[in-house]
Amino acid sequence: MYSKIRKMKIKEITSYLEEIAPLSYQESYDNAGLIVGDGNAEVTGILVCLDSTEEIIEEAIQKNCNLVVAHHPIVFEGLKKITGKNYVERTVIKAIKNDIAIYAIHTNLDNVIEGVNGKIAEILELQKTRVLAPKTGLLKKLITFVPYEAKEQVLQTLFKAGAGNIGEYSECSYATEGKGTYLPSENSNPYKGKKGERHTEPEYKIEVLYTKEKEGKILKALFQAHPYEEVAYDLIQLTNTSSLIGAGIIGELKEEVDALTFLKELKVKMNTSCIRHTALLDKKIKKVALCGGAGSFLLKEAKSQQADIFITGDFKYHEFFDTENQIIIADIGHFESEQFTIEHLASLLKEKFSTFAVQLTEKETNPIHYL
Repeated sequence: MYSKIRKMKIKEITSYLEEIAPLSYQESYDNAGLIVGDGNAEVTGILVCLDSTEEIIEEAIQKNCNLVVAHHPIVFEGLKKITGKNYVERTVIKAIKNDIAIYAIHTNLDNVIEGVNGKIAEILELQKTRVLAPKTGLLKKLITFVPYEAKEQVLQTLFKAGAGNIGEYSECSYATEGKGTYLPSENSNPYKGKKGERHTEPEYKIEVLYTKEKEGKILKALFQAHPYEEVAYDLIQLTNTSSLIGAGIIGELKEEVDALTFLKELKVKMNTSCIRHTALLDKKIKKVALCGGAGSFLLKEAKSQQADIFITGDFKYHEFFDTENQIIIADIGHFESEQFTIEHLASLLKEKFSTFAVQLTEKETNPIHYL
């Protein structure tokens, strides 16, 4: 007898992707998430691509894939009319007519260390990698007060929910001893003490950090694990940076190499036919900064951290002068820098879900060609 395979819904796939790269990590201008489609629809197959164009939607139809997972959003700004006057509108119309959902995982995937830039760093075999420009405003602190005997139970539950992670360290917390007081009303059900009498209880003040997208899950865990009928807690927004979340990556080569040799190897590893670069400097390449896509905004950060070379795409002519002979810019192209994101996403999905097909697009959507 064959066991019945449970059918997956689109929202289960997208929820998993948002565990990897929460939507709260995307930049303000971005439009990541489910752009077209019904999250409750059952998945027949997934097509992974960089750009969800008309050609990609047609490929999804031919391959019986009703979910397109793209890196770039097909819609960046609001559409006031959908009449098919341009490729964006035609793509949306074609997807809707054929019941194909489009999901974009863009700057939120750029901003996690194991995302777009992490894949490039892996290909270049960089070591000691870290985020080049960590984001601020994503960290919060939970403070709560628990009786002595409940400390470990509450902490373990909070850790399991995702609290207490700082960089490469987990289960981080701080606890101080003190005394709490409370006066239970006649309608209360106190954990300790008597109704109508003020009670003093030896307690631990527990502090843990968490990223803000986990807040709902962490508070639910706190209320379930805490023995008190009414839980006292504080939530504090922090301005600290998060070491694993942000733009770009910087790391080191295992051994230093001369610039021309590095550029030749870079051309092969990143499968590009053209590298635009600044003048080669009279020093070896050891520390490498990079950013998939358009990363010129990170040049100042790469210089300040004394990178020998900065790899990205979409540099403008006058921006090349900003090196001030302190660093080499290697512009490998927007598509070329992000092309391995397709393989990366497909690998993650295949590892997590095995009940339906996950396919990589066979169409190259790079709009730029070279002679």
